[in-house]
Amino acid sequence: MIIFLKIRIDHSIRNSITLFFLIYLLFNGSTLIFCQENNNNTVNNDTKDTVQIQIKKHSPNKAALYSAILPGLGQAYNKKYWKIPVIYAGVGTLLYFINLNNKEYKKFRDAYIYVSSGDSVETDNDYVNKYSEEALLEGRNYYRTNLELTYILSGVLYILNIIDATVDAHLFEYDISDNLSMKLEPGFNHDMIFNRPMATLKLRFKF
Repeated sequence: MIIFLKIRIDHSIRNSITLFFLIYLLFNGSTLIFCQENNNNTVNNDTKDTVQIQIKKHSPNKAALYSAILPGLGQAYNKKYWKIPVIYAGVGTLLYFINLNNKEYKKFRDAYIYVSSGDSVETDNDYVNKYSEEALLEGRNYYRTNLELTYILSGVLYILNIIDATVDAHLFEYDISDNLSMKLEPGFNHDMIFNRPMATLKLRFKF
């Protein structure tokens, strides 16, 4: 009786082990197949995402390079076309003042050299008889300073044009949709201490 029971137990254990093994293979095999399919799908999705990212990639380096080559070209690359007339309005204004200051500087400079040297040769510079030697010196220095300043401003505008294009390129794919919002709303809450309603303000972020 004892031996028969032992055999039955061993047989039951063997059947249980066999059944467990079959269930394990069935489950694990399905899991492996499922995981493989998921991995394949993941790889395919990752590949698609990688392709999409590569296609949609907006390069700040390109925007900076374009604006460095030609002011406004980086803004066109960023599709900020309205900035191009602003940039060239600044460029045109600075070129106008560069030309004006350079012209006046040379005229005052030549007149000052003529007067200070005591030259008696006839000249067509009307500033010679129009201003004194001291005024000619002041005029020369004034327009030379203005000329240098306009050169500096031109350099600043050129650099700002590059920085603007770079920053816009960084923010090109930034989400600025209507889903991003912040609202300040009035509300009511119950004051547990004084057992009465209490007015409150709610700051709600939506993203």
